[in-house]
Amino acid sequence: MASSSVPSSEVAASKTDSGSEGQLDVSVLRELARKALVDSLNSVNGAKTLVLDPTLAGPLGLVTEVAVLKHHGVDKMFWLEPGALSATSTNIVYLCRPFIKWIKIIADQVKRHARENQKHTYTIFLVPRTSTLVTRILEEEGVLGDVTVSSYNLQFIPIADDVISLENDNAFKEIWVDGDETVIYDSMQALLTLEKLHGAFPRIIGKGDYAARLANLLTRNTPQAAAAAPADTHLSAPSDTIDSLIVLDRRVDMISPLLTQLTYEGLIDELIGLKNSHVEVPVSLVSPPPASNQPNASAAPNAASTSTATATSLTREKKRKHHLTTATDPLLAELRDLNFSAVGKKLNQVARRLDDDYKLRHQAETVAQLKDFVGRLGGLQNEHQSLRLHTGLSEMLVPMTRTEEFNKSLEIQQNLLALYEVNAQIAAIEDLIAQGADMRTVVRLLCLASVVTGGVKAKLLENIKREILQTYGYNYLPLLLSLAAPPLSVLLPNPLPHNAPPSVADSKYPYANLRKSLRLLVEDPDPMEELENDISYVYSGFAPISVRLVQCVAQKGGVLSNPAAEKEKGADKKGSGADGDSASRRGGAAGTPLVQAHPIVGWKGFEDVIASIPGETVDIVQKLPGGQDGGAFPPVLSLMLPRERPTTTVVFFLGGCTYTEIAALRWVGRQNKGRKFLIATTGIINGNTMIDSIAGTASATSKEVGL
Repeated sequence: MASSSVPSSEVAASKTDSGSEGQLDVSVLRELARKALVDSLNSVNGAKTLVLDPTLAGPLGLVTEVAVLKHHGVDKMFWLEPGALSATSTNIVYLCRPFIKWIKIIADQVKRHARENQKHTYTIFLVPRTSTLVTRILEEEGVLGDVTVSSYNLQFIPIADDVISLENDNAFKEIWVDGDETVIYDSMQALLTLEKLHGAFPRIIGKGDYAARLANLLTRNTPQAAAAAPADTHLSAPSDTIDSLIVLDRRVDMISPLLTQLTYEGLIDELIGLKNSHVEVPVSLVSPPPASNQPNASAAPNAASTSTATATSLTREKKRKHHLTTATDPLLAELRDLNFSAVGKKLNQVARRLDDDYKLRHQAETVAQLKDFVGRLGGLQNEHQSLRLHTGLSEMLVPMTRTEEFNKSLEIQQNLLALYEVNAQIAAIEDLIAQGADMRTVVRLLCLASVVTGGVKAKLLENIKREILQTYGYNYLPLLLSLAAPPLSVLLPNPLPHNAPPSVADSKYPYANLRKSLRLLVEDPDPMEELENDISYVYSGFAPISVRLVQCVAQKGGVLSNPAAEKEKGADKKGSGADGDSASRRGGAAGTPLVQAHPIVGWKGFEDVIASIPGETVDIVQKLPGGQDGGAFPPVLSLMLPRERPTTTVVFFLGGCTYTEIAALRWVGRQNKGRKFLIATTGIINGNTMIDSIAGTASATSKEVGL
């Protein structure tokens, strides 16, 4: 069995680097990934040409820099694509995922060089591990003896302080369309590395058939790994920083990714595109502003008074990739999780504050005061640059959110979630097809209608499918077939045909019942939707089911009632100043103490609700070496007692999660003291990328990677 090794120094550091408030330090995972890449490159002596799988460029950009690759012998880089490869160095290193298409391209290039009498040494690093299938294909192609096959064990990559991802864009399709469960094993290996760093998960809770398979794999391999691990790893004892692992497979909540995300970061992902934490923005937004604009923050554009002309000029500009990260962006943490309707007001507040701070230079009368202002100037300029970027992004988003198609889609979504005049919503979807709306928007709405209502009338569904194929092309027939086939089954007729397999009937989603039992639809008394009183703010009134399920485990009171309501009342009694408003939006009213997080006791209290959702239910207390008679260690009772120090709950999304779900989980984490959330996922998805993945239309090509 392949296993990932964790250096003892890293293991020791993980204990001391854990956040004082219970938030784990995930930077060690980045260092592990970087070190593994450097070790792989150093195993090939001399200068080398690196041929890179295009889908790995983004993930690698999050763990290393081109300068590091160059320092370790890489003199030229190319994308892995069909055709001739012109390499000047003797060593050629291929770095790719173990897909058949890549291996055949590599075999073709090796044979082409042989025909041209070019002598090279070939090394293939497969991500994240080697595959017997790869070896067989190389053997069939007759080049197995000419190449060295090894692995680069790329696992979790930190994309935020509280988010780690495998950055596998195709995980959902591989599991639920292709039937390839490799990603489940890869997820287990990555979670096992997390256990080696911080100790074994005391309790594993999950929902969904594939979540159960992952949990069983993990509980089967943890004791084996603990027995074989060096004495300085933490696998033989339960973690004192992690209280539990919650695993949700994507099929448990297909509604959330089908909806349009309404948080700032989610909308950027939906409408502009946010891939591997990078977004393509106009060059003017990330280049330093003219010197004349530096001293006055009020010169920054007003996000509330966006002009179409400004947005158009930004759209036409040359684009540059920009890494959205809180490490360099002082405003991102404040903006990313807001409902987009609140972003303009927030940007205006920041602009006014910066303007006031700049004006302080006129009040400086002594050398000490001038020195103090100069010392703050760098931070003010960074904030000013960040304000320009986010104001520009908002100006680009606003016209997109005002189109007829966008607003009609939102209206259909809200009506379907309320189960209001479903037939009228189906007719509205047909109107969108007639108007030539984006194919992905149409398919998302149709799947949403099918999931929440238990299927679309059979004759009507066939007519709509025919209209989709005639309007957008018959090349989308495999997409429609995949959406209807088990185990995905999100586009079903009602009633089901007599020859439908039992698994299809069992997969029908009990949305109508969950809407009440999990309090999915929440009326917001504030029409501005700026007060974050419940996780439903991320969809302007709809609570993500996946995050409600996490609340069933980690914040039970939040499922049945609003945990922020009392804080809001307390804030109102103390006054409704700007500070009080800000505190209430961020999840804790000014002057109101947070409630201590309750212990993890599994699905207790929600057993019937959880049982009604298709898929297996998981609740395992890990059995580790050292337990009494091989039993659970520590005893179940100790898991239910309040912990003295803050802990972290790891939430793993198998099949991907959205930025909106991340925002909702952050909100949950702000409601209590004593518990933080670490969000782990196979990748970041949205409805469009999910449809593109199933349809096979996502691609990335280029010629040479410049050093």
